[in-house]
Amino acid sequence: MRTAIFAAGILLAAGTSHAEDLTIERLVGSPSLDGPRVAGLKLAPDGSRVTFLKGKDRDFRILDLWEYHIASGETRMLVDSDDILGGEEEELSEVEKARRERQRIRSSGIVEYHYSKDGKRLLFPLGGDLYVLEIGADEAKRLTETDAFETDAKFSPKGNYVSFIRDQNLFVVDVETGTEIQLSSEGGDTILIGMAEFVAQEEMGRDTGYWWAPDESRIAFTRVDESPVKLVNRYELSGDGGVTTIEQRYPFAGTPNVTVDLGVVTLEDQKTQWIDLGDEEDIYLARVNWLPDSRHVAFQRESRDQKQLDLVFADLESCTNRTVLTERAETWLNLHNNLRFLKNSDRFIWSSEKSGYRHLYLYDLSGKELAPLTAGDWVVSGIKQVDEKGGKLYFTGFHETPIESHLYSVSLTPDPKSLTRLTVEKGSHNVSVSRDASVFVDNYSAPKVPPRAALKKIDGTLITWIEENPLDGDHPYAPYLDKHVEPEFGTLKAEDGTILHYSLMKPADFDAKKTYPAVVNVYGGPGVQRVRNSWSIDFDQILARNGYVVFKLDNRGSTNRGKAFEDVIYHNMGSAEVSDQVTGAAFLASLSMWMRTGSAFMAGLMAVI
Repeated sequence: MRTAIFAAGILLAAGTSHAEDLTIERLVGSPSLDGPRVAGLKLAPDGSRVTFLKGKDRDFRILDLWEYHIASGETRMLVDSDDILGGEEEELSEVEKARRERQRIRSSGIVEYHYSKDGKRLLFPLGGDLYVLEIGADEAKRLTETDAFETDAKFSPKGNYVSFIRDQNLFVVDVETGTEIQLSSEGGDTILIGMAEFVAQEEMGRDTGYWWAPDESRIAFTRVDESPVKLVNRYELSGDGGVTTIEQRYPFAGTPNVTVDLGVVTLEDQKTQWIDLGDEEDIYLARVNWLPDSRHVAFQRESRDQKQLDLVFADLESCTNRTVLTERAETWLNLHNNLRFLKNSDRFIWSSEKSGYRHLYLYDLSGKELAPLTAGDWVVSGIKQVDEKGGKLYFTGFHETPIESHLYSVSLTPDPKSLTRLTVEKGSHNVSVSRDASVFVDNYSAPKVPPRAALKKIDGTLITWIEENPLDGDHPYAPYLDKHVEPEFGTLKAEDGTILHYSLMKPADFDAKKTYPAVVNVYGGPGVQRVRNSWSIDFDQILARNGYVVFKLDNRGSTNRGKAFEDVIYHNMGSAEVSDQVTGAAFLASLSMWMRTGSAFMAGLMAVI
């Protein structure tokens, strides 16, 4: 069977000369078969424009900064990355390479940008330096020009400063004068100032190590000492077959972690105040936030076994700490980014899986739970906006089905029955809601709908297309449409009765009287979902076009199905997941199209039957 897979790989890569035959080379080539896809969609704070990142025609992976001006309906490029780089290829520092790998950023050019609070300026990094673009200006202003690489740049809350990390230390620069202030000097070697360590980035979803106070007078930051962590070798494989050995500090289970301290530095005198993180040193500093008063820092402290999470308020004036709430689990706790402090009251929003599903709750500052804001056997994924004036909370979740994400609203006056779905179209929606919650940008797709971006009223009514991306004769995928294979979705029951979702792609020229080889594309979890009602032109499409049945099943242990669905694999990986995949294979065996004489061979994350 190993030989058969290898032969099939050669056949698929070779393809044929016909324009309608989809090859691997075309799959990864430019322009993207997704069409003119946009990323990083943001609404300007003043509501005047929508900005986004868009790939070049010659290479969709190289991004430029664009805008859609709402009043005029005009789309134009704001910054061409080639103009700044001078046509040269951008060389990243090892720190930036690692940071982008942790964030799964595979593009180049302008890969991130930030608005100032008033929306009059845009900040972006490129080529190791920082640039600020005044809205309406013809070109960006260079803010730094050094041999070192500036990373993790942010505007201060009022927009007067830009902060960043250079040589493992924390800096700020005055936007108007260009005056630079170095806020730390200890960083270097195994000491990281204001930087998230490997585990924080890769496992906890925290990619920064510093946080501005709302009044921009102070910055909370981490001091990380990596020296206790053992050095190991990591191997990188290049496309030409070369191997690079890289030394990396990696904390294996049962071995020492980094040590983390949390400090607060004042801009005026550069003095640092250290916050007590507790008696237990072997912890994870999971999240850090400021309360609106700029006096209190909220930090989330997680136990090494990930079974306890404390939300702690540190009072910088009295130098005291108060544990506001504690979450515990028999298995593990999933972290979240759903802590929001209400500015006009002494309340905050928190999310928890204590009901068995992630939902949103309203608390007062003493830690008393006031009421649930959402409830039910479905999962909330993330808060998108809090409209205190209008009394509504906007978030994304999986209310109707776990294979589609949508935007919803719910009343801040606790009433789970007020739940309203705002994205109408079937599919997977990624949204950005304006500060005043009057409009939102909807970037969505479905199996028959390539990624498209629209500006909508908050009730979901279309205002205008930012990128309609119609699948017409001019679309990059048009030559391949006649053989396009769309997935079929369905459900099976696990051995314990749990509902499992699957997708099935039949060969392009499917004949019910014939039998076909099947490819079972497996990940298994945790934290990953493979079956989604979204657009996807990938290697599975090539397999289906070349006579294979492609099957995916989200087994127990995968995400967006609730805590009990995930917890099955606790201290028992390889049991429920394999059982569920066997259930999927048995389902395939029951279909007449399956090639019954086949055998199974595991090839990485893929089984060919």
